[in-house]
Amino acid sequence: MISSTIFVIDDEQSIRDGISLSLSPVYRVLTFAAAEDALSCLHGEPPDLILLDIGLPGMDGISALQEIRRTHPDVLVIMITAYEDAPTVIQAMKLGAYDYVIKPILMESLETSIAHALESIRLRKEVRQLQQRYLRENLPCFIAESNVIQDIMEFIFRVAKSPDTPVLILGETGTGKEFIAGAIHYQSPNFLGPLVTVNCAAIPRDLVESELFGYERGAFSGASPAGKRGLIEDARGGTLFLDEVGDLSMEAQAKLMRFLEDGEFYRLGSTKRQQVKTRIVSATNKNLSDLMEQGLFRRDLYFRLGVVTVTVPSLNERKEDILPLVRHFFVEFNNKFGRDFTGISPEAEDALLAHRWTGNVRELKNLVERATLTGRGPELLPGDLGLPACTGTTSPGLRLPPVPPGGVDFPALERAFERHYIDQALTLSRGNESEAARLLNMNHHTFRYRRRRHKEE
Repeated sequence: MISSTIFVIDDEQSIRDGISLSLSPVYRVLTFAAAEDALSCLHGEPPDLILLDIGLPGMDGISALQEIRRTHPDVLVIMITAYEDAPTVIQAMKLGAYDYVIKPILMESLETSIAHALESIRLRKEVRQLQQRYLRENLPCFIAESNVIQDIMEFIFRVAKSPDTPVLILGETGTGKEFIAGAIHYQSPNFLGPLVTVNCAAIPRDLVESELFGYERGAFSGASPAGKRGLIEDARGGTLFLDEVGDLSMEAQAKLMRFLEDGEFYRLGSTKRQQVKTRIVSATNKNLSDLMEQGLFRRDLYFRLGVVTVTVPSLNERKEDILPLVRHFFVEFNNKFGRDFTGISPEAEDALLAHRWTGNVRELKNLVERATLTGRGPELLPGDLGLPACTGTTSPGLRLPPVPPGGVDFPALERAFERHYIDQALTLSRGNESEAARLLNMNHHTFRYRRRRHKEE
C-alpha cells in the first residue's frame, strides 16, 4: 500500500525519470523540472518528503529550501547536488535540510536516506498523537467556552515550543496550575523527557536543598551512605515543575537562582560541579510581590522564574465554563461508576451557576464525583450536589432597577459595575491591591487580572 508522497525537483529529465522509476513501486512520486512549479503544488497537497536539486535554473535549490521551510516546516527535504560543494551543503543543512545525496546518485544510498527520513516523520506524528491524547485525557480543567481560557491555551502552546524558557504560573488553589505545567511539558521539545513535580510546601524546609540538588555520602547527619541524586538531575532533558515555589527558603532560592543562570549546581557536601539541562516551570497561589516586599522572596529569582508568566483566572471569573466542565465530569463519573443518570436537571444547573467556587475546578470535580456516586437519579438534582436550589430572588436589601422598555446593554453594565467597585476599593485602600482585593472578597490574582483587563479596554 502506497502511503507516502515524494516530490522530485530536478531540471535533468534523466534524473527525474530514474528516481521515479525506482521509487514508484513503493511511493507516490511527482516530478518537477522547476522549483516554482513544485511550490505551487505544495500549497494544495503537501508531500511527506522532497528531493530537491541545488543547481536549479530560475529559483535555485537553496532559495526553494528556504521557502519550503517557511511555509511547510513539517515537510522534510533531501538535497541533491552534482558535486560535493561543502559550503553549499553546509548552508542547506543549517537551513533545515534533512540529508543530501551526490550525483551520480546511488539508488541504494538514496533509498536508505528516504527510509530514515520517512521513519523520522512517522515518529514525529506518533509523538504528536501522544501529545494530543495527553491533552484530551489530562486537561479537563481547560474544557472551555470562555475566551480567556482559550487564549491561555493558545498562549501556552506557543510558549511550549521553547525547550528551556522558564514559566511562572499564577492562580488560586484548584485552578489547574499543575495541568498547565503538564500541557507545557507535553507540547514541548522535552516531551520524551521526564516531568518531575516538586511540591515545595510539602518538603520540610531543612530538606528542600538536599531534595532538589542531591547530596554526597556523609553530607549531613542521617544522609544515605550511598548519597542521593537530586530532583533537578531526575528532570534532566525534561521539565522540573516547582509547585508552591513561594514556600522555598531563602537559601534554596539562592541555589535555584544560580542554577537558572548557568545550569550548574553542586550537590550538598560535594565540590564537583553538576550540569543539567531542563526546563523550570513554577507555580504559586501566593502574592510574590508581597513576599518580595517582606524580604521573603528574591526579586532576581522572581524575574528569572517569570520570563513568561501565565495568570489563570478563577472559575468564578469564567462562569460560562462551569456547565461544560460539569457535563464533562458527569459523563466521566457516570461511566466510571456504572450509573445510568440521564442528565443534569435545570435546577441543578442553576444551582451550579449560582455557587461561589472557592476551590475552583478541583471543588467542582469533587462535587460532581460525589453527586454521581451517591445520587439516586435519573437526573442530578441540587440536593445530590449539596447545593441549595435557586429561588430567583435577589439578596435582602439589594434594590435593583427594572429593565427599561428599550432594554439594557448587560455586558457593558456588568463591566461598569465591576470597574466602579474596583476603583472604589483602590481608593479606600490608597492603591494597595492586596487590601483592595480583600475589600472585594477577591483573590489578589483575580483582582489584578480584572484590573488589568479594565485598563486594556
